This record gives sequence, C-alpha cells and structure tokens, in this order.
Amino acid sequence: MKALVLMEHDGAALRRGSGAALGFARAITEDVTVLVLGEGIAAMTAEAAKFAPALAADNAALADPVADRWAHVIAEVVRTHKAELVVATATTWAKDIVGRAAGLLGGAMASDVIGHELKEGELRLRRPMFAGAIIATITLKGSPQIITVRSSVYDIPEPAATPFAIKAVAVDVAALPNDMEFEGIDRRIDERPDVTEARIVVSGGRAFKSSEDYERLVGSLADRLGAATGSSRALVDAGITPNSLQVGQTGKIVAPDLYLALGISGAVQHLAGMKNSRVIAAINQDSDAPIFEFSDFGLIGDVYEEVPRLIEQLNSSQ
Repeated sequence: MKALVLMEHDGAALRRGSGAALGFARAITEDVTVLVLGEGIAAMTAEAAKFAPALAADNAALADPVADRWAHVIAEVVRTHKAELVVATATTWAKDIVGRAAGLLGGAMASDVIGHELKEGELRLRRPMFAGAIIATITLKGSPQIITVRSSVYDIPEPAATPFAIKAVAVDVAALPNDMEFEGIDRRIDERPDVTEARIVVSGGRAFKSSEDYERLVGSLADRLGAATGSSRALVDAGITPNSLQVGQTGKIVAPDLYLALGISGAVQHLAGMKNSRVIAAINQDSDAPIFEFSDFGLIGDVYEEVPRLIEQLNSSQ
C-alpha cells in the first residue's frame, strides 16, 4: 500500500503532531512519502526528508493556508502519485483541509483515529464516538483511504542516517480555485507548548475563580514542568481562560504522556478530549468527582492548597 503523509507546519517549523501521522503510516506500510505545502518551505521539507522521501509544493499561491487551494493541490498529488492511503494529524487544520481533499478524491475518510489493526489484509481502525462513550472499530471501503490520527497516540519514527530525496511538485496556479478570500492570521506568541502537541498538559477547571488564580497556579505549575496549559469549558464560559485552551469534545483533543486535571470534575464533554492520555493525575476536593474514575493517580484536596505545595516540592527538588 502506498501512503502519503501530510506534514503540518506553522510556517516556520513542522508540528510535532505530524510525527504521529508518520508513525501510523509506517505501522501500515513501508512505502511512505511525505508532502509539505506552502511558500518558502525548504527547511521544513529538509526536516521531513529525514523520515521519508519528500514532496514539496512550494509556491507563492500556497503562502496562506486557504483551504480550497491546499485541498486541490493535495488531491492532485494523491492522484499523480497513486496514493492509496493519505494520513494527517487530527487537528483543526486537518478538519478544514483534509476533509475537503477527501471530498475531491471521492475517497473514504475516518477522523480522530486512536488505534488500528491489520486482520486478514484488512485495515481496521478504532475511533471514539458519542463524545468518547464508545470506541468503534470501523473499516473503510473505497480508495484512497484518508485518515486523521490523534497526536501523541503513535510514536514518532527515528530519522534515517541519510536524508531521503526531495522532489518538487509543480503547482498549476491557473487551476487553483478562488472561491475563498484570505483575510489574515492572528498569530499569538506563546512561550508554552501547543496544548495539542505537548507531552505534559496542566488543565484547570471550575475550582479556579479568576484568571489571576489560574495563571498563578495552573500557569506556574505548567511552566515548572515545561508543560502546556488547558482548561475546562466552565472556565472558558466564565471568561477566565480563552477558547484556544479548552480541552474537550467542543475544544481540543489531547493525548499527552501526562495530563494533570486540577479542579476538574470530569464531565463527559471534557473526558472526551483527554481520556486517552497515557497517564492522568487529578486533584479535586470532591471525592466523588467522575475524574477519579479515569485517573491513574488522584489526590483529594483543595487546588488552592495542594498546587502551591506541589510547586514548592518541585522547586526544592532542583
């Protein structure tokens, strides 16, 4: 099976989550090629070529991630290279662009995949449904098969000792659709890792009463651990944290190595976004909070008392 992996980037560097897509593809087949799109992408393509033969669609018309244009180019590359499997990371970018490409290709698509098995030559995929209440095993009929996988679920492969070849992809600018008009990107500088790619996520819930308290406790602990910060929907609705930090069914889906849930009760909506984390640790003063049913480690206590103690212990262990 010939696979094409879409390498997502932020305009300056490849996103770590793309490694999970690459890991998934490698678990299925050895015939893997990666694709990088954009303008001025030479350095990112060279980085991608450490893992597999790389295709570079480098053109000024792709400078901005306009969904219909990028989807058109992806579909053309899939057709030209006769890829049977197309893989990307399950991100907002993929929801917008990869879904469009799947429609153009008339292929079969599965999103948010968290596992797979090959049985009797058939690829079976596992993905959550109904807010994570069940894990469904599905198969895709038709070709190509377009799949997005959760970041952190699959390990990033080791780079090759010698980089693979890079091949330029010709972009027919005249054939690109112009149904969408690009207005701009609000790029915010954040020294903390992206919540969808971080190995450790520290999230706060309803227990935090203000933005200042959240930053003083959740933010400080995250900085001490080199972690990303997240939050429950309750804090977003209260205006304490921005929507970009919301973890859950209607927010970001994360699966870090360690998820710290501070003052989060464990509503189904929130659990859908983080319960596949490798290790979950929770602090909550309600001993009956549902979050404890999904936690590997739990501490019953007030976050306003326990988090400062935890930070103090971490500082004293330096």
